[in-house]
Amino acid sequence: MANLTPILANEKTAAALLDMPVPEFRALVDGGHLPKGREIAPGVIRWEAEALRQIGRGDAIDGGIDW
Repeated sequence: MANLTPILANEKTAAALLDMPVPEFRALVDGGHLPKGREIAPGVIRWEAEALRQIGRGDAIDGGIDW
């Protein structure tokens, strides 16, 4: 099977996409520094993978970031 690019990511995958441990990811979400996941079904929370990629690229901030 080919590698799949996630559309939605669970907490573990979302943290991995940002190259951080789950507790650090959770703390950043709880602190409002990263977006909260969406409940797509009762008790099922997922993050939009593209939104996480935009954060990583600096595109999620108005005007972007010049590295």
